[in-house]
Amino acid sequence: MRLFRLLLLVAWCAPVPPAHSAPPAETPHVMVLGTAQDAGLPQIGSRSAQSERARRDPSARRLVASLVIMDPRDGRRWLIDATPDIREQVDRIEGEPTTRDMTGARPPLFDGIFLTHAHMGHYSGLLHLGREAYGADAVPVHASSQMCAFLGSNGPWDLLVKAKHIALKPMRAGEALELAPDLRVIAFEVPHRAEYTDTLGFIVQGPRRSLLYIPDIDKWERWDRRIEDLIASVDFALLDGTFFADGEIPGRSMAEIPHPFIQESMARFAALPASERAKIVFTHLNHTNPTADPTGEEAKAVRKAGMSIATEGQRFSL
Repeated sequence: MRLFRLLLLVAWCAPVPPAHSAPPAETPHVMVLGTAQDAGLPQIGSRSAQSERARRDPSARRLVASLVIMDPRDGRRWLIDATPDIREQVDRIEGEPTTRDMTGARPPLFDGIFLTHAHMGHYSGLLHLGREAYGADAVPVHASSQMCAFLGSNGPWDLLVKAKHIALKPMRAGEALELAPDLRVIAFEVPHRAEYTDTLGFIVQGPRRSLLYIPDIDKWERWDRRIEDLIASVDFALLDGTFFADGEIPGRSMAEIPHPFIQESMARFAALPASERAKIVFTHLNHTNPTADPTGEEAKAVRKAGMSIATEGQRFSL
């Protein structure tokens, strides 16, 4: 309930712009840096139709799911999830926002990093901040207390902490971290495989609009909250779209890697008003997920249902 009380503190009454619209240069916004499941597309050793297509056509590649929050008013930016593709993702935002000061021998790549959980695609990119690569200087890393404890007590992550390349900043569920007087990030817990740590989702609240980010969750019905209530409280909802349907991975039980299938989500959200369904953008697509092909029948079905699939470079104005 604390999360919902926090959400009521700010009224978001402005009309929702098209999801693909470019924000004004001076407006805080969120940019999509990647949309693939932890191992990217193509995935190592995969012969799925999606991986083979991505090998033939570089434009079909997908980097691992990640977001960047940008505030052009003062040039600051914050990363959500440090992926195995962080090197290329940093290259893609070179010079953004244009007001960012990148002078000096080793300017900070980000003003902070938010981590959802300890699965391969969401934190392994932190290694690029260490002495073997960028040699960052005390970049704030905001994560759950469990995640911070894991990073601080297990190698090779603990060396990043000891050498002061990163500075751990524990976040509590329901906590709103202020990035600017009108820009904040709220953390909340979601049920997801907790081999090492728990899992967080985030709401990014800006001056006029807000964005929900849940790249990983086991199943909507396993949560003690209604996802529909969270969707109603924001302007954009980037949700777990790892798999399109059951049976997608031959020879492996999908129960071992629970996620809400896009088919299940579309059925669940079908009763929502069109304006609510238009907020929903699926991300974190596995290498087997046919919606990775925007021309395919599955992607067309998502669009027909009034929802969409995230694309790299997509921007959401806050």
